[in-house]
Amino acid sequence: MVKKAVLIGINYPGTEGELLGCINDVKRMHKSLVELYGFSEENIVEMIDTDTSKTQPTGKNIRQALWDLVGSAKSGDVLFVHYSGHGTRLPPETGEDDDTGFDECIVPSDINYITDDDIKDIVGHVPKGCSFTFVSDSCHSGGLIDSAKEQIGESFQKKSNKILKCLFRFFCSKGTTSEVETKEETSTKTEQDDDENNVNGRDRLLPLQTSINMLKQATGIDDIKEGNIRTTLFDLFGEDASPKVKKFMKVILSNMQESTGEGLMLRSLSKQAIILLKDKLNDEEYLKPAMETQVKSKKEVYAGAINGGLGSNGILLSGCQTNQVSADVGSKDKAYGAFTNSLQIILAETKGKISYKELVLKSRKYLQKQGYPQRPGLYCSDGYVDAQFIC
Repeated sequence: MVKKAVLIGINYPGTEGELLGCINDVKRMHKSLVELYGFSEENIVEMIDTDTSKTQPTGKNIRQALWDLVGSAKSGDVLFVHYSGHGTRLPPETGEDDDTGFDECIVPSDINYITDDDIKDIVGHVPKGCSFTFVSDSCHSGGLIDSAKEQIGESFQKKSNKILKCLFRFFCSKGTTSEVETKEETSTKTEQDDDENNVNGRDRLLPLQTSINMLKQATGIDDIKEGNIRTTLFDLFGEDASPKVKKFMKVILSNMQESTGEGLMLRSLSKQAIILLKDKLNDEEYLKPAMETQVKSKKEVYAGAINGGLGSNGILLSGCQTNQVSADVGSKDKAYGAFTNSLQIILAETKGKISYKELVLKSRKYLQKQGYPQRPGLYCSDGYVDAQFIC
């Protein structure tokens, strides 16, 4: 049995969505894995955006690290991923009447989004008999858990599923939660208690406009807006773009070629996007990454499409419910994610001897006592509920 981990922390320094505690989260989790769970240093990949000597957490690098983690695994191995950073959501852009969902994404340092379906595709390749634990101290974990069994949480109870999903879409589009007042679509900032004094807190939720502004800053392109987000991502990253984005491009491009640009699936694209694509229709090299991507049905490219869940060996610990946000609190060297901080305190107290269920329940209790409204969740098959955390 081999224990392997990928730890991702992104603070987005110098951007509108800057956070402060994500790197500290990674450092603390790294220490716990080694000291409490016997992980070898050579089997821990650390990806942070404040140290150029480390592998940078770009979209390409994160996807590759996750594929390497899964691809090298064998039955009996223990795989662990920790993500501290922003979550965001992309609206539909196909123009199809039944494309009404949203793609939940984690936000790499280069804003080359990784969608929920991208992650589920990777987890789907975890070998039988090998566990995969994903700790997400961010918002927008909903896409990962739609098809996973909710063991602790209130996001996907059968009776209120539709209502909660509607609330999730409303709250996340406004950059708020059910426990705080509606805010404008800018980087959300609240006052939180860091157990010592009041400091500026930050939500690990990235409203769409803030996300677009960060993409503009990272690329120098000013005309990015809803209607050309995915075409811009493909234009910028090509082969290294999200597989979901490449699928989207294949369907759109095929539609343009078949209908000379007048197809139904073009009506949500901006004029700039349509002009760009028409200019590229005969550029085989440009189109190659998209046209070589396998797409079984056009519904695979719909925002929010659910292509399976975490699988029977996938375990997700989410920092909050779908209508809430995960807090990033503290200042400078003392900053941390509220959820990660609670986990670290509990793991230290129990010396790592605790089940998944107990860990999440204790985290909920701790966060509530400290005045944080977020309520962590546990999503996995029945067999892992009472199993020991990453053992």
